[in-house]
Amino acid sequence: MKWLAFTFLVLLLGPVGCAVVANGVVHEHWSRARWSSAGILPDPSRDPDAVVQVWTARTWGWKGAFAVHSWIVLKEEGANAYERFEVVGWGVSRGLPAVRKNLREPDAFWAGNPPELVAERRGRSAAEAIPKIRAAIAEYPWADRYLTWPGPNSNTFVAWVLRRVPELAIELPPTAIGKDFLGLSLFAPVPSGTGYQLSLAGLAGIAWGAEEGLELNLLGLVVGLDPRDGAVKLPGLGRIRLMPNTDLSAPGDAGI
Repeated sequence: MKWLAFTFLVLLLGPVGCAVVANGVVHEHWSRARWSSAGILPDPSRDPDAVVQVWTARTWGWKGAFAVHSWIVLKEEGANAYERFEVVGWGVSRGLPAVRKNLREPDAFWAGNPPELVAERRGRSAAEAIPKIRAAIAEYPWADRYLTWPGPNSNTFVAWVLRRVPELAIELPPTAIGKDFLGLSLFAPVPSGTGYQLSLAGLAGIAWGAEEGLELNLLGLVVGLDPRDGAVKLPGLGRIRLMPNTDLSAPGDAGI
């Protein structure tokens, strides 16, 4: 039994150590870090389609070694601008709302860390989803609360919205710590809406979904296996494919 506990501990903390080495720790003050656009998104006025996107970027400082910040980008059909929605903790204790709109550019760096596109839906499916996404944002139950760990945080917000628009079938990366925070609830659909999860305030739980595969969560750190994509999920390192990705149209893994 001791060896089993030791093995599980190594699976949790070993990858975090590797992620610290791989991603480093940003010592530059956040106010001097880059927050401008990465120049990834095209001019919205040249793109008539409706668009729904989920983005992530590594968080600032030591937390960035194993966690990401996530946000949602929308563009209505024919619109000339993108809209960005996310949750941040700055100012919440002084009465500011946790949910912010257009705080940064839609594809901006986050505290010096480059943004990564997790998933995108375009055209008719995006146009039909946008009203539901707006309704879910308006109904977010922790709009005046923020807690970095175990939640509610930015990843809790994006996961909440995705659960209420299951036709998007978008999976958040395992490094989106806070996605499993369910408040007082113990049971809920996984963020992709393709399965279910049991979670104790985001501190411990288990999840299974067609998109997520199997995930075990301890203290917010996720270990998992996605047999459909031939990938393992490790704390800090995120999703690691054991087999090559043959879908050239799919965005890269945001957790790596």
